[in-house]
Amino acid sequence: MAIIHKATITPSKEILIGAWLDGRPWAGRGPDQVLGKYRFDDPEGEVGVESFLLRRGDRLIHLPLTYRGAPLPGHDDHLVGTMEHSTLGTRWVYDGTKDEVAVACYRRALAGEQEQAELEVWEDGRLVERRAQQVLVSTEPGTGGDGAGTAQGGRVLLPYVLDHEPEGRRRLRARWGDERAVIAALT
Repeated sequence: MAIIHKATITPSKEILIGAWLDGRPWAGRGPDQVLGKYRFDDPEGEVGVESFLLRRGDRLIHLPLTYRGAPLPGHDDHLVGTMEHSTLGTRWVYDGTKDEVAVACYRRALAGEQEQAELEVWEDGRLVERRAQQVLVSTEPGTGGDGAGTAQGGRVLLPYVLDHEPEGRRRLRARWGDERAVIAALT
């Protein structure tokens, strides 16, 4: 279960994401429209794993992020930025496609060993709301094999731009509203 704190975050996630995407040539240009987001639980309970689906101009972007309570050594090039969280303090935000905690969550999800996190909103140390999912994530067989042995071996592919469906032995499909896209594959 992902615990979401009723808190003030500065800068907002949307501002942090927009500024980071502005520096990425693959991200295109245009206003960002967040379509939805989903989370995975870190089994150790230390790292927040949240992924955004957004439109930027004519592009559909998938952006996995990780939130950490301290800098991740050796990952300065993958730092999206920092934000101040009124409950948790300073959070270091990283590109989740380069953070092994997030990649491991996707590997387990592709193998059918991890579901997306249930969302609980907490305030002053107590549960105040169970939040409905904006994006539903499910695993499916892919191309190139029967998907056997997906938890072992293979590379987890996490495309940023969802302009085609990646091939792989297993895939994760996201659904939001009337839209859907493959967001990850095990090659």
